[in-house]
Amino acid sequence: MSALRIACDDPADGAPHCSAARTHVGKVRLLNEDRYLEAPEHRLWAVADGMGGHDAGDVAATMTVRALAALCEDAAPIDAPAIARTLQATNGAIHAHLTERGQRGGCTVAGLWLDQDQAHVFWAGDSRVYRFRAQQLQRLSHDHSVVQQLLDAGVLSSNQAAHHPQANVITRALGVDHQVEIDFCTVDLAEDDRFLLCSDGITAELDDAQIAGYMGEERGEIMNAIMAAALASGGRDNLTLIMVG
Repeated sequence: MSALRIACDDPADGAPHCSAARTHVGKVRLLNEDRYLEAPEHRLWAVADGMGGHDAGDVAATMTVRALAALCEDAAPIDAPAIARTLQATNGAIHAHLTERGQRGGCTVAGLWLDQDQAHVFWAGDSRVYRFRAQQLQRLSHDHSVVQQLLDAGVLSSNQAAHHPQANVITRALGVDHQVEIDFCTVDLAEDDRFLLCSDGITAELDDAQIAGYMGEERGEIMNAIMAAALASGGRDNLTLIMVG
């Protein structure tokens, strides 16, 4: 299990943006295929959840966070089109890498980029981004999954969705096809906003109401409490969290 990591930027003006990150292999899996990027100095964070096992899912997730990290090192400013181009290029690189080796795999991605008074969220798959404001938790991403499609169609209730046999089947991921569609949304940014990025190992164990119950504590306490609760609930998948704000 990794130690809790807390990082802050040191901006020339404005309030600093601090974040905390933690990942855990869980109680069932032998390999942690989750990866994360924590770059508060560039106001960019991301979680990538690999699928496909050793040398497939872990490689895909690693390639994704490394590509986003390289974007931070680029002389050009970060913006939504640059993030989209980076992830499209990474999708192609992952697909080519795995195809050459006769492997199948890929990864989800969920990320956050803060730009002045706006928060930009991007994702593919079922890793999630939440915003906590005025004691209310709002899910900003929308799962690309079979169960979410059934929920959207009104075929399933929330309780049925939580126990559906296809709960872990996603409809979009990096590296599976030659191209992938990355979803974006932009919301306003308030001073006391907190954002939570997580892999589906967390949300498979805890529902939104349970997560919301922890969000009013101190940053480190939130991370420890959510991780402990997900492990106590079963920890059947890799678990990764990033708290921003």
